[in-house]
Amino acid sequence: MRLRNIPGADETVGNSRWVIQEPEVWKGRWREIFGNDNPVHIEVGMGKGQFVTEMALLHPGINYVGIERYTSVLLRALQKREKMEEIPNLYYLCIDARDLPDIFEANEVEKIYLNFSDPWPKDRHAKRRLPSREFLSRYDKILKENGKVEFKTDNRGLFEFALEEAKESEWELETCTFDLHHNEEMMQGNVMTEYEEKFSERGNPIHKMIISRKKRSVEMQA
Repeated sequence: MRLRNIPGADETVGNSRWVIQEPEVWKGRWREIFGNDNPVHIEVGMGKGQFVTEMALLHPGINYVGIERYTSVLLRALQKREKMEEIPNLYYLCIDARDLPDIFEANEVEKIYLNFSDPWPKDRHAKRRLPSREFLSRYDKILKENGKVEFKTDNRGLFEFALEEAKESEWELETCTFDLHHNEEMMQGNVMTEYEEKFSERGNPIHKMIISRKKRSVEMQA
C-alpha cells in the first residue's frame, strides 16, 4: 500500500498522549493503562478511527485499543480526537499487526475487529491478509478462551478467503452473512466505519462473519 506522507505525522503520533509508545512494555499489564479490569477489545487496521471511537463512546465498560500501522492515517484519528470530549477507555497503537503477540499476553484480549482490511489481491501476498491463517494464529495467542474475531468487508473474494482460512484453521464459525444490511439480527448494534458508509451508499453488499476459537459448523445466514 502506498500512502502519501504527511509532514509532521511521525512526530505528532510519537508525542500523542493517546498513543501508547513502546507497547511491548505493557504486555500483560494493560489493566494498568486503563486503570481497571474491564474487557479489552482491539480493532486492527482502524483507519481514521470512526468505528473504534464510536464503540468506545457507546460501551464505556469496555477498554478499546485502535491499531493502525501508518502514522499518516493515525494522524487523522488524532486530529478528530482533539475536538472531542475525553474518552478514557480508548488508546491507540502505531504498530504492525504481526507484532500483536509481543504486545498482548495470552488471554488478555476478548475481541478483535477487522473492518474493511486491505485485500492484498495477489496470491503471493495472501499471508499479509488480516483474516489469513497466519494472522489467525497470532490472534489465537492473545485472545481469551472463546474470544472472538469479527470481520466485515465488501470484498466478496476476500470474504470467501476468510471463511476458508477460518475453517482450515479450525476456528468456530458462529455466524456470517453476505448481506449484513439486510440481516436484521446481525445489524443490531452495528457501528459503521467510513468505508462501510461509503460502500453501502453505493449499493455494495457488506459481508460479515464472527468466529471464535472453537470449531463448530453453522448454517449460512442470508
